Amino acid sequence: MTDAFRQRLRAFLTDHHPGRRPKDPAERLGWQKAWLATLYDAGWAGPSWPREHGGLDLDFAHQVVYQEEYARARVPGPLGTGLGIAAPTIVRHATEEQKARFLRPMLRADTIWAQGYSEPEAGSDLAALRTTARRDGDTYIVNGQKVWNSSADIADILFTLVRTGPPNSRQDGISYLLVDAHAPGVTVRPLRDLTGDAHFCEIFLDDVRVPVTDRIGPENGGWPLVRTSLGHERAAGAMNQAARYRRVLDELIHLARERGATADPLVRDRLADFETRVRIMRLTGMRTITDILTKGEPGPASSTSRLFIALFEQDLHEFAVDLLGPYGTLDRHDPHAVERGRWVWGFLRTRASTIGAGTAEIQRNTIAERVLGLPRESV
Repeated sequence: MTDAFRQRLRAFLTDHHPGRRPKDPAERLGWQKAWLATLYDAGWAGPSWPREHGGLDLDFAHQVVYQEEYARARVPGPLGTGLGIAAPTIVRHATEEQKARFLRPMLRADTIWAQGYSEPEAGSDLAALRTTARRDGDTYIVNGQKVWNSSADIADILFTLVRTGPPNSRQDGISYLLVDAHAPGVTVRPLRDLTGDAHFCEIFLDDVRVPVTDRIGPENGGWPLVRTSLGHERAAGAMNQAARYRRVLDELIHLARERGATADPLVRDRLADFETRVRIMRLTGMRTITDILTKGEPGPASSTSRLFIALFEQDLHEFAVDLLGPYGTLDRHDPHAVERGRWVWGFLRTRASTIGAGTAEIQRNTIAERVLGLPRESV
């Protein structure tokens, strides 16, 4: 049965492939949105989503096939961070009216979502956030700042955490709000990173009015939703990352052969190590999907996958840059750059892998305490 599904999906992705990625950012955004709408309209969007919200509701085996074929086809991925993080939270905790209002437009990319969790002085210590939401009748008035927000510059909705309780209430005073990114008082400023691109943003919220009906879950009851969001954030990319890095590793092996490096036993040893780790990544992703299907949550073990992938992609790109020798100093704008500088760009981009979505240190603490059962560190 999975073979027939694979063939149908592969045929669709081949027949409807959107073509080359435009260079102009505005054209590229339109190209991505058009593709995601095509995917949705044809009934091929949301492999893990419930059918009542427009998804495919695939079982474990078919989700694996879907991710493998999607990565193989090199078609645009999701826009924003809503599909893998906010959507599971809404499915689990929102009212039926909220599900009907938000989920289908998100899946079709009619609305783009971005996360607003981290703050300048409350990154890893999320419970220390200081963005406030003061109740004023049937609205909240929100003030504060968020930072390191992926896709906020193209977002329509910000799913964010705010303090509705007293200043010292920690996790007991946090609520989960959906903020209109185009509302008066919302300012988004892109932040340029090592690659020269702006993958992150900072968000300023100045007296932004948010309807109470756009709060997910109870007031001051947002912390359990945070655990759902973060668990799915760390799990969401596990399977498609495994499929994508299967292809990337094959391309790295091809690069090594082209440069005559595969005769070196040390190079072969590193490539064999990467091969082993890609296979482990795939198996870990399969285990994560199984946990979500059987328990409804990825659980703390998703931190294992997140840490494993972050360290792997850093190691792989470091090796690729070493393999390039002097060409590893050229960025993608240099006419002499190998493969348009993709390996150097990847090396610079993955410097953030052990910081985003929870630092490597935080992941190790979670693994130690909640997976291995080790005692908490005394303060």
